[in-house]
Amino acid sequence: MESYKLDNVSTASSFLEMLDQLNEQLINERKEPVAFDHDCREGICGMCSLYINGRAHGPDTGITTCQLHMRMFNDGDTIYIEPWRSKAFPVIKDLVVDRTAFDRIQQAGGFVSVNTSGNTIDANAIPVPKHDADRSFEAAACIGCGACVATCKNGSAMLFVGAKVSQYALLPQGKVEATQRVMNMVRQMDEEGFGNCTNTGACEIECPKGISLENIARMNREYLKASLK
Repeated sequence: MESYKLDNVSTASSFLEMLDQLNEQLINERKEPVAFDHDCREGICGMCSLYINGRAHGPDTGITTCQLHMRMFNDGDTIYIEPWRSKAFPVIKDLVVDRTAFDRIQQAGGFVSVNTSGNTIDANAIPVPKHDADRSFEAAACIGCGACVATCKNGSAMLFVGAKVSQYALLPQGKVEATQRVMNMVRQMDEEGFGNCTNTGACEIECPKGISLENIARMNREYLKASLK
């Protein structure tokens, strides 16, 4: 751990803006800045993966790190910042981790193959019950930030994989490849070294998008059905 002192931090600043201010100070002092991930800073991309004072994304709920503001802390507080805690997310430098394991899981089956020969069917031509569409949208809200993995005592990625499997399992477009999808994604998840789920529920609590544990249950059902075929 390295200790830095930073003055004149606005309570209206976001946590990442505070880190920008810190790095500007370090650069002016001819010191190496702290490496951290960021992109959209709107709570959508999931890049701002930081463990803050023992919690993924810091001391608030339903937000990403870029949406955390300094008013959540007291003047003079010592803030402990760490990269994601997971063997499957190796640290690249400082607060930056390698989350390409999620990309490989997604590439293993988190997609729907579409005929692009010119005879494609318009998506609106396939009726989808609203209840199923709503649940699929809720699963699709996952931004792949990795907070679930960092929070889980087992380093499990089952909430992430469950959300990606559910997103398609609930829609008719995803039924065609359902068996292959869940088998491939679960196999890739295991190969990446993620732990197993023991139903603690910390992942759902710390997920900035509130992804439900029901998606893990759905993934398990899909996997069981696929294993019996």
